[in-house]
Amino acid sequence: IFIMPAIKRPKILPTKFWIGLVIVVGIGAYFFGTISANGGGVGSWLGQSTEATSTTSGVDGKGGMPPKGTAESIDFQQFWDLWDALNRKFYKQPLDEKKMLYGAMSGLTAALGDPYTVFFEPTVAEEFSKSLEGKFEGIGAEIGIKEDQLQIIAPLPDSPAERAGLQAQDAILSINGTSTEGMPIERAVSLIRGDKGTTVTLTIGRIKTTKSANGKEVKEPATFDVPIVRDTIVVKSVRTKFLDGNIALIEISHFNADTTEEFAKAADLVLSKDVKGVIIDVRNNPGGFLDRATAVAGEWVGDAVVVKERRKGEIVDEYHGTGKSRLKDIPTVVLVNGGSASASEIVAGALQDYGKAKLVGKTTFGKGSVQDYSELKDGTALKVTVADWLTPKERFINEIGIEPDFDIDRTEDDYNAGKDPQLDKALELLGASQSAEKAQPSN
Repeated sequence: IFIMPAIKRPKILPTKFWIGLVIVVGIGAYFFGTISANGGGVGSWLGQSTEATSTTSGVDGKGGMPPKGTAESIDFQQFWDLWDALNRKFYKQPLDEKKMLYGAMSGLTAALGDPYTVFFEPTVAEEFSKSLEGKFEGIGAEIGIKEDQLQIIAPLPDSPAERAGLQAQDAILSINGTSTEGMPIERAVSLIRGDKGTTVTLTIGRIKTTKSANGKEVKEPATFDVPIVRDTIVVKSVRTKFLDGNIALIEISHFNADTTEEFAKAADLVLSKDVKGVIIDVRNNPGGFLDRATAVAGEWVGDAVVVKERRKGEIVDEYHGTGKSRLKDIPTVVLVNGGSASASEIVAGALQDYGKAKLVGKTTFGKGSVQDYSELKDGTALKVTVADWLTPKERFINEIGIEPDFDIDRTEDDYNAGKDPQLDKALELLGASQSAEKAQPSN
């Protein structure tokens, strides 16, 4: 259960990331943001010591000076008066002052009302670091908050979440019986994650789409419990298939540490065959490393601008493709849906802006903000939204998403029947006559 972002390699130190959109449940954290290895900011002024308040948990003293630029009208003594009152009056003693400190720091970020600005306690920050290794224990799904609702962004391929039947855009109504209404995403993370072999039960809300006898679509809400046994998750980011009709299908599940190398191998394989077209499938891909996204996009756009960063209404940086334009002359279709987010939207948006690919499927998730990730004292960390990102044509997609060129749904009935109308449409656009239901991979 971690934040799933798109991370970029820095031009210079400190290391920079762009933090992506979602929390990965038992998979890992790939932050799409900016990391600076400092201990300043919020953590420093709360922790400065001038006078000891208590020896209960070793929290450093109170009275530190607020950061430069803080409004003079803010009386920080109020915070310490409250701290002292709790120490004196709360009926259960002794108090866990370290927990109180972390709670105060979490409150600072929560007060901003931004779901992507979060304070991480040491255990969560450590799990973020471990997640970059690519092997984890959990249910294998990304979760996020959209329209104030905790929801599944995407289950990972062949994960416990996928095997249990979870789908992109499923609402998580409760976790082991605890309602998620108004629940901070960090709390949801702590409830869902767990060790291999243990079970978590999610109450899911889903709009089920079926077809009536006269062929019309019928949408009905449904609520049901889904027990999921946590397991070890290994993420393979790129898989290549060759379909009948000389069409290459490249599925990208995440933009992970291995994606640049694996996608380069996929491109080599495509170029070694006489293909009529390429289909890039980023459905249910929640994001990943930014430099992997620019490398993938660069196989079509070369060193052209792939994404722009905007702060306070002004473009402050541009990130260029790093690929070799090897696929620029091959007709391409990108498959997207509501689980395509962050780095996936960067690739899809760039190829659409430059006319290098047609997008087929449903409108993407809409994660277009940039976060900064900083390590603080004692292993804690801060993720804070600092900017927006835009497509090369400066389209703002946050909470809007990218609309496909061809709006094609894949219903639950389609899924259960092994049908894929979105892939069928991609094959049609590339001149293949077969249906996706009959398509067979050649490798």
